[in-house]
Amino acid sequence: MPQKESGLTALIAAFGRAYHSQYDSPKIFDDFLAKELISPEEFAQISGHMVQGFSFFCKETDQSVHDTPEQKLQWITQVHLSPTPLARAAYCEGVLLHELVLGVNQYVILGAGLDTFSFRHPELKDSLDIFELDLPTAQDFKKQRLSRAELTAPANRHWVPADFTGAAFYPALLAEGFNPSRQTFFSLLGVSYYLTKADMKGLLQQLFADAPAGSSIVFDYADEALFDTKGKSNRVENMVHMAATAGEPMKACYAYEELEKLLEEAGLHIYEHLSPAAIQERYFANRTDELSAFETIHYIHAVKR
Repeated sequence: MPQKESGLTALIAAFGRAYHSQYDSPKIFDDFLAKELISPEEFAQISGHMVQGFSFFCKETDQSVHDTPEQKLQWITQVHLSPTPLARAAYCEGVLLHELVLGVNQYVILGAGLDTFSFRHPELKDSLDIFELDLPTAQDFKKQRLSRAELTAPANRHWVPADFTGAAFYPALLAEGFNPSRQTFFSLLGVSYYLTKADMKGLLQQLFADAPAGSSIVFDYADEALFDTKGKSNRVENMVHMAATAGEPMKACYAYEELEKLLEEAGLHIYEHLSPAAIQERYFANRTDELSAFETIHYIHAVKR
């Protein structure tokens, strides 16, 4: 991801989480601190831009059912913006909390953005070391917002400047106290699309080369239909288009068998795979609003053998 785009991407993701926490019910994932990292002026500005771009998102013949700014904003966030970030975060943190019972005591967040896990779980300050990896500019962006919100980082949270296109980040991770011999949980959310397949392979092999059995990773990925699918209200097509326009084109999508082989080469086996249909059933079933699982997006929990 280009450094100039990293802050904007993180801000939009946090906006989606903040909106859901404040306005949607029932909650899929309640990031009640996300709003603290966005000023009221920024929230209003992002909301205004979304509403102004409504015709881009909604190309339906009859748009009159969304006739107020509030209705338009709700429709955009629920259909286009929030579904994947909310469900993948809910899945990832659910797996992590289970893994803690099984002995995990290190958590590495790859592409942390404006993640708030360490602040939402102060009870883990003495039992879990948390390493947040992201571009230096993204981390500076977050530090400024934490300072403005008067949120003090807990002692168990560590900053690690990182670029995942290569193995250069690993020495920095070690320098911050990461112990490769300890059982570790890794998360890689919203990142695999933007890495080449070679970089994804190298990343997994670097992370798990010395990891003990039982260490694991949760990540989301796009299947091989990514570039040929329009999706609900053209949301998949729009997602691909907006990523390219923002200067961070999506580079990789995978057939399940291809990804299975890539993981096997890194010493991992797939413990759980959630297809879009499975994600819909687990996180979106019986909702009466517009939130639904994104087409072509899958989640995987893979474990070191």
